[in-house]
Amino acid sequence: MGHILKCISPIDGSVFAERDALSPEAARQAAERARSAQASWAARPIQERIDLVRSGIAAVGAMNDEVVLELAHMMGRPVRYGGEFGGFEERGGHMATIAEEALADIAVGEDATVKRYIKRIPHGVVLVVAPWNYPYMTAINTVAPALIAGNTVLLKHATQTLLVGERMARAFHSVGVPEDVFQNVFLDHDTTSSLIADRAFDFVNFTGSVGGGRTMEKAAAGIFTGLGLELGGKDPGYVMEDADLGAAVATLIDGAMFNSGQCCCGIERIYVHESLYEAFVEKAVAIVEGYKLGNPLAADTDIGPMANIRFAKEVRAQIDEAVAAGARAHITQKPEDDGGTYLTPQILTQVTHDMRVMRDESFGPVVGIMKVAGDDEAIRLMNDSRFGLTASLWTADIERAQRIGDRVETGTVFMNRADYLDPGLCWTGCKESGRGGGLSVIGYHNLTRPKSYYLKKVTK
Repeated sequence: MGHILKCISPIDGSVFAERDALSPEAARQAAERARSAQASWAARPIQERIDLVRSGIAAVGAMNDEVVLELAHMMGRPVRYGGEFGGFEERGGHMATIAEEALADIAVGEDATVKRYIKRIPHGVVLVVAPWNYPYMTAINTVAPALIAGNTVLLKHATQTLLVGERMARAFHSVGVPEDVFQNVFLDHDTTSSLIADRAFDFVNFTGSVGGGRTMEKAAAGIFTGLGLELGGKDPGYVMEDADLGAAVATLIDGAMFNSGQCCCGIERIYVHESLYEAFVEKAVAIVEGYKLGNPLAADTDIGPMANIRFAKEVRAQIDEAVAAGARAHITQKPEDDGGTYLTPQILTQVTHDMRVMRDESFGPVVGIMKVAGDDEAIRLMNDSRFGLTASLWTADIERAQRIGDRVETGTVFMNRADYLDPGLCWTGCKESGRGGGLSVIGYHNLTRPKSYYLKKVTK
């Protein structure tokens, strides 16, 4: 009997969905079908590919009422937030809009004797390994540009959001994208690694944990298959003395707590100038005390359960260790906190970088807040991390933000914003937050390879 993948709902611990994982042979055949279909797909006019992808995105949007309920059951996001279609459409639509320019030949020069240019050539077969926390938006980041660029795509989704890839593939097929061009595949970890090692794919995009990224790199070792990796984060916010305090508190706390803190670029540590520190903490605590923790199917729930009990266990452990080491927990346990997936959102002060909650990725509804004397101390603390995905700077001085941003080791610098992905910018990280980059023009560059042409017109 094959391996069965089961989505355990965090609402009540029941099995919400299950699917049979493909056998290694069936998985290999799926990759071979994708390879056979790639040349004819790439030969289609780019505008046709763009139009089909746009139509596929719209077809996903038409399913949104069902999607919202499925997401609540699969990973616990409250229905009041309406799903992910806004960001899904924004990202996919932007990549469709910039495609022709991003993929156009680069003219190097032409005269009577020679013509020189660089083409962007699709890699071939792209494997997209998507995470559960924003399962639609993270997937479309790569699926849309990969298809538009002329690649065929296999999408492997996380077991926690088992039905997402199936639904996306169904939507894209319904508008005319060939079934072998975009396939949803149910794979276990061993089969995935084996396919990568056997060169079944020409490029692999993975979003997930640092450990998962290491597994991908090991599978691809020595075979020169390209990898795009978005891994862990411990994203900081820095509130300077001239910041708009109300906006900073509201945005940073939302960035720390939304989606039960399970955001790739969620805020996990906050540094506040000493002149604003007490007021910041007071306002932050008031916001979090007002949250309603509960069943994500209820219309008044602000924070649902964490997606899996093992994720909640890690967050509880970090909080307990910090408190035992001298941190102060400001939020009284909420009555809905069951010691399982339903977890009280927490604000910690009197924290230090000796505590795991300020060093390790939490990926849950907890944030540590520290007082700083100025920019140099804040920069030192922000850089005191093995991660580097985003950093959020709060000030009225754009030039100051630029100077500080240049010194912060991160993939994206925000000023007066947090926890947002602008598809016009490259989504990238440094250190253990990953390598490569998605979205923007650079996203297309990473999903294609350059091919140079030197065409000599005369032989004398």
